Amino acid sequence: MATLSELVFYPIKSCAGISVLEATLTHAGLAVDAVYDREWMLVDPQGRYLTQREHPRMALIVPMLKAETLEVRAPGMLRLEIPLGLPDPEHELTREVTLWDDTMLAYDCDELTATWFSNAVGTACRLVRFHPSVTRLSNPRWTGGVEAPNLFSDGYPVLLIGRASLDDLNGRLAAAGRPALPMNRFRPNIVVDGLEAFEEDYVASFTSNQAVLQPVKPCPRCPIPSVDQATGEAGPDPLDILRGYRRKPALDDAICFGMNCIVAGGDGERLVVGQELTVSLAF
Repeated sequence: MATLSELVFYPIKSCAGISVLEATLTHAGLAVDAVYDREWMLVDPQGRYLTQREHPRMALIVPMLKAETLEVRAPGMLRLEIPLGLPDPEHELTREVTLWDDTMLAYDCDELTATWFSNAVGTACRLVRFHPSVTRLSNPRWTGGVEAPNLFSDGYPVLLIGRASLDDLNGRLAAAGRPALPMNRFRPNIVVDGLEAFEEDYVASFTSNQAVLQPVKPCPRCPIPSVDQATGEAGPDPLDILRGYRRKPALDDAICFGMNCIVAGGDGERLVVGQELTVSLAF
């Protein structure tokens, strides 16, 4: 048995996450009070997505769920309230946006919102919201042909990391005379206790009641783990340590940490911090 020890969802892609005690599992990832993980995204004037890779200050944009709005705050700025209700179809503004190789329609938030985020990030940008008419699926090569929908996640509905994997990395960092890293550097949705280090790489499924999470692809890491999520500043990159033992030949020797998962069952099930998960290994 393993234990679900953390749940985090990220209403705005690449901005701060919200740690919660419970969430709803959907085929497209976690949802809290009908707000979905990566439901919003920042794009440049050409409609291309922004992330902490190029704009580490995005870590300092902190969302908070309220009854009818998503409140966002950033250092030195007045808070902004973003309505949770979808736009009236007769008056909605849309634009074409690009995320990796996907180009799709999205709701375009208003000029005041665009100005606020441009000031917060330090570059011209706009906030867009996932449009319900869009279908964006994970790569079927990794899902075994299962249609796994996503909103604005990089490519899979859920990112899961075992606590012991971070402990292993932190032990190696300590041996190199470097400070430990918190889990938020790796921005998972689900953290699991009770596994051996990197055992999540070999899990066929995590189940609880009707919920079934199926790990399908190791998560290649970019420079974002070098960004301190509390300061928005880049520091030493742990990839130099991970490079020595976390290359995955199946991904052209990409350095991987954590597993991308699809939801194989239990759409609408509640996940609760502390609940036990049954682990089935892939061998």
